[in-house]
Amino acid sequence: MFTKEVMESFTELDFAVYDCIVKSKKQIGKLTIKELAAMAHVSTATVLRFCKKCGAQGYSEFKLRYKEYLEGQQEIFKDDEETQLQSFISRIRCQDFQESLDKALSYLVRAKCILFIGIGTSGMLGKYGARYFSNVGYFSLFIDDPWLPILQNPSEDTVLIVLSESGTTRQTLYIASHLQQRGCPLISVTNNANSVLAKMSDCNISYHVTAKMVNERNVTTQVPVLYIIETLAKKLYSKTTP
Repeated sequence: MFTKEVMESFTELDFAVYDCIVKSKKQIGKLTIKELAAMAHVSTATVLRFCKKCGAQGYSEFKLRYKEYLEGQQEIFKDDEETQLQSFISRIRCQDFQESLDKALSYLVRAKCILFIGIGTSGMLGKYGARYFSNVGYFSLFIDDPWLPILQNPSEDTVLIVLSESGTTRQTLYIASHLQQRGCPLISVTNNANSVLAKMSDCNISYHVTAKMVNERNVTTQVPVLYIIETLAKKLYSKTTP
């Protein structure tokens, strides 16, 4: 309902209406258009224009759509988080998943520098990954700036671990392809084994959980990514420590 495109069309008065609706979402079904307009300190005509920008022909239709929208958002968190994780745990035991981890390790054991790359939520996980690898004794850095002038002459001693749930984030693809073209092996961790990032990687580890969105934002569980990061670090430590 409140997509990026819709919200970009909002005026200052529209945002006043939006703010009242969000803060009073439990009561909005009982408010008349005059009561909402008074709360937002705008005219009823402004409220009607707001409703039309959100795809409703009038205030009554907007309230109905907003109720359905809220119910839909709540359903996202009701279902199968536990089932999703159980499914991932089952996948951990599969031969193809273990082979992906082993292939990633074949690159990491030769690395003198490990670069984690990610944007947004994947960026925060990248920071965690770089710290975790550093904690177990491997020189690791995190990069989220596509314009950062780094590694003018990288070699195969530098390995990339690129995190992206979708595998299509433009900034992530830019950084990854830029460094890969200069000789760095690329290990990607994605939710989709058929994504652009997965296909361009030297090694892809995919975790295959259901993607979820709330308010046009990605809230897909990232527990599998944490598991993959920590497992790779522990396996690398065991493989290289006498």
